[in-house]
Amino acid sequence: MYNGASPTNRGARILVVRLGAMGDIVHTLPAVATLKHSFPASHLTWIVAQRWAPLLEGNPFVDAVIPFDRKSLTGLAAAWRGLRAGRFDLAIDFQGLIQSAALAGVARADRIFGYHRSSAREPLACAVYSNTVTPVSRHIVDQHLDLARAAGAGSVVKTFPLPMGTAEDPLPRGPFVLGNPLAGWESKQWPLAAWSELAGRLYRETGMPLVVNGPPGALEVLREIRDAQIHLSPVAGLIAATRRATAVVGTDSGPLHLAAALERPGVALFGPTDPERNGPYGGRMHILRAPGAVTSYKRLNVVDPSMRAITPDQVFEALQQQMRPSSTPSDADISQTLR
Repeated sequence: MYNGASPTNRGARILVVRLGAMGDIVHTLPAVATLKHSFPASHLTWIVAQRWAPLLEGNPFVDAVIPFDRKSLTGLAAAWRGLRAGRFDLAIDFQGLIQSAALAGVARADRIFGYHRSSAREPLACAVYSNTVTPVSRHIVDQHLDLARAAGAGSVVKTFPLPMGTAEDPLPRGPFVLGNPLAGWESKQWPLAAWSELAGRLYRETGMPLVVNGPPGALEVLREIRDAQIHLSPVAGLIAATRRATAVVGTDSGPLHLAAALERPGVALFGPTDPERNGPYGGRMHILRAPGAVTSYKRLNVVDPSMRAITPDQVFEALQQQMRPSSTPSDADISQTLR
């Protein structure tokens, strides 16, 4: 248990609901740290999809984890029992879905906080909440902090506690750039042919390989990227590879947000999603977004034209800048990129 300042709500039992996915869990870490830091004598439990539970290993702000496996009757029963036995005083739903709100309801907490229907992904979820919050911040990390503050947290901690990870697949011994080509929606992805061009130029001009990462089932897709090394791994292996990488290139996806949380330098490729809301947090990465890109959160299965407009040369040049010593981008650099 985290030991911080004097408690303001001694012994409170807090439930955090954020089931997934990877980037969304990473974005929630500061809000959860803020809750625990504000109520250090509390017992904080996080219910999370079993697949993403490794992201919370060793987290000093989380006392207990309830893994949620909705595809297994045994898993559902175990989660139900854990929620019922928790005797929670307070639940905070950071996801805003009917499913996540229902889980908060199962816990029978005295108070359940969630986003107002104008901000929740599924407005019907709000029927479960006793208190709703309209966030005032722009970035999703700060919106989650708004929700934590509304639930009573008064000591903001902007930290991303993540495990060290475990090396699970061979990596180059020397410097390398880690590429994360995949995303939850195809519309957010950069064309595989562009990744091939980047890999070839990177090796020709720097001698540094591009290592493209994906989950174990992504081998066939990643094989389409020429001149790149393939690294397949679950969460623990991705964390270890990200920590080792000289720099990272990625789209709006969990691995990119993981890299930003680990303060790795790199280049973030954005198209239909808004980097002011969903971009890499902390200002360490250079953001590329084509002029005229139209913001949309439709989960389309075709690469967005704004992603095709980003050229391998632009990415390579931005990457070179990021790999130079003391190359942290300024706010001015980022705003120019987003025009």
